[in-house]
Amino acid sequence: MAKMRAVQVPRPNGPLEIVERSIPEPGAGSVRIKVQACGICHSDAITKEGIFPGIQYPRVPGHEVAGIIDAVGPGVAPRWKPGQRVGVGWHGGHCGYCDACRSGDFFACQTGVQITGIMYDGGYADYMIAPEQGLALIPEELSPIEAAPLMCAGLTTFNALRNSGAQPGDLVAVLGLGGLGHLGVQFAVKMGFRTVGIARGKDKEPLATKLGAWRYIDSQAQDPAAELLKLGGARVILATATSGEAMTAVLGGLGPHGTLMVLGAGGSISVAPLLLISGRRSIEGWYSGTSIDSQETLCFSVLAGVRSMNEVFPLERAAEAYERMVSGKARFRVVLTTGN
Repeated sequence: MAKMRAVQVPRPNGPLEIVERSIPEPGAGSVRIKVQACGICHSDAITKEGIFPGIQYPRVPGHEVAGIIDAVGPGVAPRWKPGQRVGVGWHGGHCGYCDACRSGDFFACQTGVQITGIMYDGGYADYMIAPEQGLALIPEELSPIEAAPLMCAGLTTFNALRNSGAQPGDLVAVLGLGGLGHLGVQFAVKMGFRTVGIARGKDKEPLATKLGAWRYIDSQAQDPAAELLKLGGARVILATATSGEAMTAVLGGLGPHGTLMVLGAGGSISVAPLLLISGRRSIEGWYSGTSIDSQETLCFSVLAGVRSMNEVFPLERAAEAYERMVSGKARFRVVLTTGN
């Protein structure tokens, strides 16, 4: 039987280890993907550290996958064929019938949302099996390395902004200019928002300008909330930083009906109830999205010229690449390649 390489977590808090496995066969409703690239996401720590209940080990992480359909299982819709370039994000399927699914709360799905790299093996491998519900077509204009980070980091920022209620011309601030934030600024600019980048240090200003930001606020030298109010108050603040303290510091910069959209999982946020009440301001969390959202993210990125900034590692250096991402040493995104 043909073999492949896979990088697995043998147990909660176990090491990332490269092993040889048999190439899997797709079952009903699923396809086999020859993986070309897979982004490393901070939420891969859920698998690495055993944070999510019900993970069966050993498990292969990875939910920013770009590759080619290699084989199709029984019952798969005719639109999916071998040779197609596809991506897979964190969302690998849900029942579609329960109240949770109808409301968009897939985490509460009665049959359980299928999360790539958590509930089934992900893209840290030469091949993977994916439910057809999780597939998105990759436009020809995007290479696998370009497409992979858009399957989660790009999708999350794009989807949050387009569902934020902000309209072209509104003031939108992006807190943090790292792996999520550098994409958030690009999407916000291309959507027609007056985009403000917020980060620590004057040295980040050239990056914000390069990404297209209208203004930059150095939160180390300025009061970010006060600076946002000088600009008229933010309709949306996209919080991609993982610091609850940093999120607290910008809350006062929301204009009336403004929303702090939280994407970065960090510490607690402190808020004065009067701030929320007086201007009907709000704090909202945002998760990633479905395969349809993934495909729309990819298409928008092609049309608007949005691209991720990546550090690329071969699959056999997955442990090193993962540590670079979770330690914060990676400036933007990290992508594994298989050579397929």
